Amino acid sequence: MSAYEELLREAFSRVADPARFLSPSTLGAYSDFQRASTNDLSFRFERVRLGTAMSILQLLADLGDHDDSRNVVDALNRALLARSISEIDAAMHKEAKAFERLYTNLYVNEEGELLLNLFERTLDADSQPLMDSTIQEALQLARELDFTRDDDEDDD
Repeated sequence: MSAYEELLREAFSRVADPARFLSPSTLGAYSDFQRASTNDLSFRFERVRLGTAMSILQLLADLGDHDDSRNVVDALNRALLARSISEIDAAMHKEAKAFERLYTNLYVNEEGELLLNLFERTLDADSQPLMDSTIQEALQLARELDFTRDDDEDDD
């Protein structure tokens, strides 16, 4: 299993219906990218970028129970249904307000800041090595995050 697929599975392990986000085409996006022809390479890379970004924002949503993050996760999931880069661009343009709201009045702790930094790096990545590095760091962070901290504070 690729680090990309591990990240997806880790990020959506706390979701009630993970299959909604973990379709076979989403899970297989990295292997599709690796096998892509030159003509299809950009589109396949964008699908990996979308899946990675979606995973990172799901971690942020779970970490802070943040609805705006969940809305962007849904937008990214819809963009993953696109069949071309122009369809991805159209889907993302349609969801621009969700991305704007993500950063409005957003308070995050240190772990949330790390996730947002990884999200931004995902959007900026323009090569496989940069994307691979981001995926590895996100997977490592996902395994270290404490999603029960707020639950523990509520018990006090």
